[in-house]
Amino acid sequence: MPTKRSFLVKLVSRKPYLLVSVNFTNLKKSLILFAALLCFCLSAFAQPKNTYVKIETPQGWCIVKLYNQTPMHRDNFIKLVKSHYFDATTFNRILKGFVIQGGDPDSLYDKGRTLKPEMKWIAPEFAADLYHRRGVVAMGRDANKTESSYTTQFYMVDGRTWTNDELDAIEKKYNTHFTEARRNTYRTIGGTPFLDGHYTVFGEIVKGIELINQLTAVTVDKNGNPAIPVWMKLTVLTTQEVAKALK
Repeated sequence: MPTKRSFLVKLVSRKPYLLVSVNFTNLKKSLILFAALLCFCLSAFAQPKNTYVKIETPQGWCIVKLYNQTPMHRDNFIKLVKSHYFDATTFNRILKGFVIQGGDPDSLYDKGRTLKPEMKWIAPEFAADLYHRRGVVAMGRDANKTESSYTTQFYMVDGRTWTNDELDAIEKKYNTHFTEARRNTYRTIGGTPFLDGHYTVFGEIVKGIELINQLTAVTVDKNGNPAIPVWMKLTVLTTQEVAKALK
């Protein structure tokens, strides 16, 4: 007769029935170990969750998803947002049909100036599927040969739509290639294709894209400097805030 810790299994064959005793305690331990290993494997291969940042201005707001494909730019941006660095800066260069640039202006990075601790350069993080379509967020830079990014200056792309002939000309000038999918995006949605492969794209607007039109409607001078400063406030959203904002 079986005990509480075992049971009898009858295996049918040409031979007489074979009685096998299985220990429940050992079976339970094996199942727990298997489940733990499975969870470990799944977590190891799971993609990390994206971080979302809310950008607020007097004209409106938007929510930006940061790309995990550009970890150095992502982490730098998150660090500065959490320290409220950008809250003391403005969108100082707004060019309709091109970009909306904010954070520290180029002049603060000029040679001979003493840089603030946050002002450094980051190695570029280019990816074939991250390009300058309308609504993406990228880092500014100077004319350095390595195409490294500033740490404290970013921009949102407005851009315009492009024809096939114009895209052909850009390919030839910059010795690059646009896939048909990217071409279609630039023909229909628009962007700044001539910046691809030269400036690091590290995020995209996922809600509040109308902020681009709201900002490009402000009065600016010939250099794109707003007549009235456009202050910004940036916040890293919690998981709950993201779920509420994007529903």
